[in-house]
Amino acid sequence: MGTPAFAVPSLETLASHYEVAAVVTQPDRPARRGRKLTASPVKETALALGLPVLQPVSLRQEDEVARLRDMEPRVMVVAAYGQILRPQVLAIPPAGVINVHPSLLPKYRGASPIAGALLAGEEETGVTIMLIDEGMDTGPILRQTTVQVDPTDTTGSLEERLARVGAELLVETLPAWLEGRIEAQPQDDDRATYTKPLTKDDAAIDWSLPAIDIWHRVRAYNPRPGSRTWWKGDQLKVLVAHPDSDWKGEGEPGQVVRTSSGVGVVTGEGGLLLEEIQLAGKRAMSMEDFARGQRDFVGSRLGERIED
Repeated sequence: MGTPAFAVPSLETLASHYEVAAVVTQPDRPARRGRKLTASPVKETALALGLPVLQPVSLRQEDEVARLRDMEPRVMVVAAYGQILRPQVLAIPPAGVINVHPSLLPKYRGASPIAGALLAGEEETGVTIMLIDEGMDTGPILRQTTVQVDPTDTTGSLEERLARVGAELLVETLPAWLEGRIEAQPQDDDRATYTKPLTKDDAAIDWSLPAIDIWHRVRAYNPRPGSRTWWKGDQLKVLVAHPDSDWKGEGEPGQVVRTSSGVGVVTGEGGLLLEEIQLAGKRAMSMEDFARGQRDFVGSRLGERIED
C-alpha cells in the first residue's frame, strides 16, 4: 500500500524478494495544468512490474475489505499510502501491517515527518519500520536507522534518500520479523511530537522571523508547497536560500539589499541570502540573473499579498 514517489523503492525492493499479491494505491487524481487524471507513481511502477493494482476510494467499505481478506496476505506493507487503516483491515494479515515511516519515531508522527525534521533544524533524522496500530504512528517499533541531514537538504532531496534507506531497511527487517527473530518495542509516548499536512498558508514567509527560521522553512517547503512571498503584487517563490554568516545589512524586515555576499533580505534577526527564486508564471532562475533583469528588485520590499 503506497501512493507517492517515496513508496516506489519499497515496492520495487519487495517485488524483487517476495510474491506481491496486489498493490493498493490511491485513485487517479487530476494533476498539472490540464487537470488530466494521472496515476500515482506507485501505480505506474506496479503496472511496469506486472502487478495487480487496486484503487479503492475508501477502505471503509466492507466489499473492499473483503477483497483484501480473500487474498489471504501473510503481511501487508504500507509506505505513505494516504488513508488511515481501520481495525478490520489491520486484522487481515497474521503477521500484521508494517509501515515504512520517514522519521525516528516517536518524533515526527503524522503527515509531514520529513518537513517536520527540517523545520526543527534537526541534524539527523531516519526511518522507522513499525507495526501499524489504531493510533497515528503509535505502533511498536521493529527497527530504525539514522540518516544525517545535510545543510543543503530540502524535503525533496531528503525524501529521496530516506525512501532508498527505508526500502533497504524494510527487506532487512521483514524476514527477521516473519521468522520471529524481532521483538517489537513499544514507543515512548512522552517523547512523541506530531506533524500536520502542509498548506500554502504555512509557506508564506514572515520576514520578521529570524533568518535561520526562514531558512528552515524554505528547505522544508521545497518542493511543496514552496516558500513564497510577494513582490509588486506578484507571488515570488524562494526556492533556495541560506542565512548570511557575514551579515552587516540594515533595514526593515522584507527589504531587499545587496551585501558583499550577494542579494539578501533583511529579517527579524540577520539576513537571508537568496540563491534561486521563481516569479509567478516564470521559470526558476538564479538570484543574480533575476536581479540583472529586474534592476528595481534590490531596494524594494517583499511582504504579504495585497488583496484588491
